[in-house]
Amino acid sequence: MRRSLFQFVAAVSMAAAGMVSAVQAGTITFGSTGNTFNMEFVTIGNPGNAADTTGAPIPAGAVGYEYGIGKFEVSRDMITKFNASQSLQITLADMTSFGGNGANKPATGVSWNEAARFVNWLNTSTGNQAAYKFADGSGVNDNIQLWQSGDAGYDSSNPYRNSLAKYVLPNYNEWYKAAYYKGGSLNAGYWDYTTGSDTAPTAVASGTGTGGNGNNEAVYDGRLGPADVNLAGGLSPYGVMGLGGNVFEWEESSFDLLNNTNSSSRGFRGGNWVVNSFDLSSSSRTASTPSDEGLTMGFRVASLSSSAPPAVPEPSMMVIGTLFGLGGLVAKRRMKK
Repeated sequence: MRRSLFQFVAAVSMAAAGMVSAVQAGTITFGSTGNTFNMEFVTIGNPGNAADTTGAPIPAGAVGYEYGIGKFEVSRDMITKFNASQSLQITLADMTSFGGNGANKPATGVSWNEAARFVNWLNTSTGNQAAYKFADGSGVNDNIQLWQSGDAGYDSSNPYRNSLAKYVLPNYNEWYKAAYYKGGSLNAGYWDYTTGSDTAPTAVASGTGTGGNGNNEAVYDGRLGPADVNLAGGLSPYGVMGLGGNVFEWEESSFDLLNNTNSSSRGFRGGNWVVNSFDLSSSSRTASTPSDEGLTMGFRVASLSSSAPPAVPEPSMMVIGTLFGLGGLVAKRRMKK
């Protein structure tokens, strides 16, 4: 476990801002008329936690509100049932050579743009505000537009996300906290790996973290293909599965953290079934274009309160220019061309 010299100051600042809001967790049913599926959300508590200053980017992981995050990655079955009710179809990668196309396998070959379409449908099909703005008549893999000051739910700190939306792609802080942070009064702080350990997980083909190395297991290091989303290794300290290994997961945030252009490369992280342990660690963050439908790309969904949480102050441009530069050098080296 790693502790930051800046954690106390950051925690006091976040607490003073009073940024706490309730979130609906548990199992939520989506879809209708024979095409329903359940999505389980885990509550990520401990609002006002300090940021980590040892991973990538720097700083990361400070979230001033309670939120939920999908316990499992979005599955192929969920996308199939989305497609059953939509004219815009998300095409999944053919995984015949990588363990098959089973319904509980993670949805792969899904671009950031397509993941945003899916999240919008989760919102609109349940009477909530769409999270991301698409032009009328745009294609399933076209880029979003930025929300503008005249739009209800506009948030100047994040023009990608509508602040009135309930379901969203996790931003870089939300994803990082769910993966690497442990709250509470005992051993609170950040860990190098998503299983609450500073030691690399044991590589497995599938499982629930109950094998020979206990919870510290993940699907990576040359496995045949991704495991079912509910067999994707050990849990994070909050109880989230598969944040490390199995498939890469999109962040909402642009790689430069600014979210100010619709074509900016988006961050993704967590590793996949092929990579080595570094890609699972808190020091690894990569990026690609929002239209990339890579074979190893997947995602999960975050859940916010029904009333928008207060915006989290983004790092100042000076902080981004200095701290992010220190923490992101390794990840930038690996950025997809």
